[in-house]
Amino acid sequence: MTDTSTLDLGPQTRVIARLADGVADDQLSGPTPCPELAVRNLLGHLLGLTVAFRDAARKDLGVTTDTSPDSAVPDIGPGWRAELPKVLDELAEAWRDPGARSGMTRAGGLDLPGEVAAAVAVDELVVHGWDLARATGQEYTPDPAALQASHDFLLAAVDDPGRGQIFGPVVPVPADAPLLDRAIGLSGRDPGWGPERR
Repeated sequence: MTDTSTLDLGPQTRVIARLADGVADDQLSGPTPCPELAVRNLLGHLLGLTVAFRDAARKDLGVTTDTSPDSAVPDIGPGWRAELPKVLDELAEAWRDPGARSGMTRAGGLDLPGEVAAAVAVDELVVHGWDLARATGQEYTPDPAALQASHDFLLAAVDDPGRGQIFGPVVPVPADAPLLDRAIGLSGRDPGWGPERR
């Protein structure tokens, strides 16, 4: 698995911020690759997970790190366009602290090693970046290091007994497909998804 001990989340958080900036107001109610989430709910999920993993890096444990992502359908408030890029920057900065990946922390209501939390955060940013790009018709070029780390994380989770609680069934993708398509297939999504194919 890719060593994420020195991976800078900044390049990928900037990709997410650019995608969010490209979302038009009339797209907020549109579908996403996550069947239960409209674009506005996906953005709400991104906002919530960014805050949670920022706080997990800081070991600032409480409501933000203790709440399961399935506890409620996420949504955005009126200030989301200013808030999301701000917390994305804070997330990247928090994980630059060498202490963030040491010891134990908590995210999504689960206790986990800091290094694992970092890998989960990277995977969430890569996969949900793809979700957002596909849902809003934007080009998506994730940070190459983050994409590799996400792919390796997802590949390692294929045989995990708890996989079904987090990811859908693996979608078969040709072995020679682009790395992004292979990662998306491992996450349980169809790399060919588009709003017209929902």
